Amino acid sequence: MDHRDPPGIIAPHIPADAYRRAEATGHPVVIVVHTTDPAGRPMRHYLVPLVIAGAAAMGCWGLVAALCALLDAAAHTFTVITQTAGPIGAGGITFKFARGGRKS
Repeated sequence: MDHRDPPGIIAPHIPADAYRRAEATGHPVVIVVHTTDPAGRPMRHYLVPLVIAGAAAMGCWGLVAALCALLDAAAHTFTVITQTAGPIGAGGITFKFARGGRKS
């Protein structure tokens, strides 16, 4: 977790004995601040959207695969029904969906 000072504090804490010694002797107080802030953005700023996009893409491919399996099953069911039912007629018009088997 990053350390953040509350607003209004512009310098880190100076120990009281160091401050009083500098005040008594007239020496300046030197404050050295070590910053460890990274120069760029952290990797998680890029990684999280990529993971979300990858999960969405995998979900879409899963839906496409499920739709293809459903259509394949429907086509097989249709061919089985048409082969067993024979010609279908309505009002004098007859449709034959499947060819009959050849007799040799």
